[in-house]
Amino acid sequence: MKTLGFIGLGVMGKSMARNLLRAGYSLVVYTRTKEKAEDLLAEGAVWKETVKDVAEVADVVMTMVGEPQDVEHVYFGDGGILKHVKRGAYVIDFTTSKPSLAVRIYEAAKEKGIFALDAPVSGGDIGAREGTLSIMVGGDKEAFSACMPLFSHIGKNIVWQGKAGAGQHTKMCNQIAIATNMIGVCEALVYAEKAGLDPERVLQSISQGAASSWSLSYLAPRMLAGDFAPGFYVKHFIKDMGIALAEAETLGLSLPGLTLAKQLYEALAERGEEQSGTQALYKWYKEW
Repeated sequence: MKTLGFIGLGVMGKSMARNLLRAGYSLVVYTRTKEKAEDLLAEGAVWKETVKDVAEVADVVMTMVGEPQDVEHVYFGDGGILKHVKRGAYVIDFTTSKPSLAVRIYEAAKEKGIFALDAPVSGGDIGAREGTLSIMVGGDKEAFSACMPLFSHIGKNIVWQGKAGAGQHTKMCNQIAIATNMIGVCEALVYAEKAGLDPERVLQSISQGAASSWSLSYLAPRMLAGDFAPGFYVKHFIKDMGIALAEAETLGLSLPGLTLAKQLYEALAERGEEQSGTQALYKWYKEW
């Protein structure tokens, strides 16, 4: 694994790529807007003009793009990864996407002698920056083990979940748990304020007890500070919830909590907040 390729340098992808670069790997990168890569290029990454150019030279190609249709295009398009990556290479998709698409990538890759893993992550911009992400991996266990040295530079809680698609299914569990938790965090804060309490002092108590969660510890303080910059975009969370609800329907499950959360976030996006961080749900309670 001499040369790594990274495609997609958004809020999460750039920090993940930087951690790999700083670990000493040779890194080639591509993203749709080259300006987003300039600081990485200054640190030693090498720019490639297309996805094809990355795939042709990299021993491992990693992707962190926005939507399932972006994943499909990057992997299966005319200039896509699977048409141009070297036999024996590894491809790792960190995007939160459809489990069925992860299976398609795995099967197509296997036919070409390529090892594919679906490895969505959780931990937001802080986890990406600090290299402490949770990584949920689906695919062959041997491929997972081979890529573990790479994963160790971007995450701390790294778990092989099973066959192809299992990583994406696990990420759906993660998003389902977060969705209703975010409602609870927002409602707890507005309740505290209406009751005449100091919400920051309330957080000192409840963030260490049975109500503790990542959202309560890391996003609630941002809410109170009026910081709605994206660690994870509202628009991407809506996408994830849509995937989870579609998968739940396939499994014959009713998820009313997730349905409500998606409705609230869609209302938030309609008010112009789709580019905000998920903690902007607090605005729905405070301003509308």
